[in-house]
Amino acid sequence: MLYYLFEFLEEQYQLTGASVFQFITFRAALAIILSLLFSTIFGKKIITLLQKKQVGESVRDLGLEGQVEKAGTPTMGGIIIILATLVPVLLLAKLENIYVIMLIVTTIWMGIVGFTDDYIKVFKKDKGGLSGKFKVLGQIGLGIFVGAIMYFHPGVTIKQEKINPKYSTEKITQNSPMEFNEEEQSLKTTIPFVKDNEFDYAQITTWFGDETGKYAWLIFIPIVIFIVTAVSNGANLTDGIDGLAAGSSAIIVFTLAIFAFISGNIVFSDYLNVMFIPRLGELVVFIAAFVGALIGFLWYNTYPAQVFMGDTGSLTIGGVIAVIAIAVRKELLIPVLCGIFFAESLSVILQVSWFKYTRKKFGEGRRIFKMSPLHHHYQKGGFHESKIVTRFWIIGIFLAIISIVTLKLR
Repeated sequence: MLYYLFEFLEEQYQLTGASVFQFITFRAALAIILSLLFSTIFGKKIITLLQKKQVGESVRDLGLEGQVEKAGTPTMGGIIIILATLVPVLLLAKLENIYVIMLIVTTIWMGIVGFTDDYIKVFKKDKGGLSGKFKVLGQIGLGIFVGAIMYFHPGVTIKQEKINPKYSTEKITQNSPMEFNEEEQSLKTTIPFVKDNEFDYAQITTWFGDETGKYAWLIFIPIVIFIVTAVSNGANLTDGIDGLAAGSSAIIVFTLAIFAFISGNIVFSDYLNVMFIPRLGELVVFIAAFVGALIGFLWYNTYPAQVFMGDTGSLTIGGVIAVIAIAVRKELLIPVLCGIFFAESLSVILQVSWFKYTRKKFGEGRRIFKMSPLHHHYQKGGFHESKIVTRFWIIGIFLAIISIVTLKLR
């Protein structure tokens, strides 16, 4: 809203300095500051309110050190993250931008699913929370929405650079102008570590015949559903010890902000030879607010945590990360960038699968890990949770650097 206010003041009254709101970098910086202030200042008030309403975590006894002391800690703290993200976005972003709209819907959508789950656990005293099938239905619904937007909406386009022999081997200067084709709707994405790193999902449907574009959504939307479901569940599994999910997510989201800024900028995308996506740069404002919200939430969520994010936060975080990656066309980089989420999910899959297999074969279930998800395995091994979290953060930073390097390493 402030963006439109200052745009009006500049056009009507030539207000000095109002044009600064046209710059994405300025609004992104302001967004991260506002979200940090909101989450730290109002976060405390929200925690106090949750305590008054007795919205406390009910902890199962898993035999982990320090677990019993966490009982009664306020949960549903994901509300802090959601509000601290949406308020700066509504104030500073271009709200007609399709990518911003898509992320706002994602935040509210997954927030409702997670909130419902936490509400049932806390107020209905049902430890199972929202039935798994309803969670999956919520994730599938979001996947269909995002996939349909990415495929059908006319504002979701890319631009391909024209081949110009005169300038093809020269660096970009004022004397070597860039020439681009018209915007086109496309399902092209990028593949990491590959020289010709673009891939079109429509190629998968070539067995339909010549008019493959008509049927590409049959492949693309299920892929989006799988990505949204996998990443949101991965974030949910990672949220098991103080600060792990929020800190790891902040690293991931900050990296995605770099990708969004580069792909949404015609000069940087051309220089780095990556896909130019018109209007994507506006997403940086949303991502900046999201990063600020996550870091501000960490103020209260680091060990010993004063509040837990609950499924309200973890499902929302996972959903937002998945949709940003899809919008930036970096979804195939998720196993690397979201390596922490991937490892946590894989540890659960392996543990459950091996236990069922050995129980069927030997009559007694056996385990690969001392406990899953993976962070509990290290807790059982005697590591303090703050040490586990810090080391997971370091691994997350390393994976983020590898992800950024893929811009040039092909």
